[in-house]
Amino acid sequence: MKRSDKQIEDKADIESIIRDSTICHLALCAEDQPYVVPLNFGYDKESLYFHCAMDGKKVDIIRRNPAVCFSFVPDHRLVPSETSCDWTTKYRSVTGFGTASLVDDRKSKVEALGIIMEQYSENKVQFEDRAVDKVLIIRVDIENMTGKVSGD
Repeated sequence: MKRSDKQIEDKADIESIIRDSTICHLALCAEDQPYVVPLNFGYDKESLYFHCAMDGKKVDIIRRNPAVCFSFVPDHRLVPSETSCDWTTKYRSVTGFGTASLVDDRKSKVEALGIIMEQYSENKVQFEDRAVDKVLIIRVDIENMTGKVSGD
């Protein structure tokens, strides 16, 4: 990271940023074309989980190239200034890299859907069989991630 004064190294602080997020931007690459998509997610300290349709662009890309990048920015605030070059943004963020895989067995899908729901609700959720059968899970095994903060 170029600005080490903005780097967050504490794992608990990085995880707090992830827990405070409601969207994860997942970046994929098909041949020479990048593709970024905002997704609901779940996190379990080692992996990220996303649900998606059984087929589609994300699935096609992951089958060809499982290398991914991800980003979280739970809060940000533009700080204007009298001088145009003095404008800034206050934020917290996490960026990381990992390897995606597609999960389609029922037991693993239910576990992953539970992890996703834990991100958004403290209530335990039951999943109907027909709903589980319609989704595919993208699991990203996290290889590394860094946090960054700018401002208070």
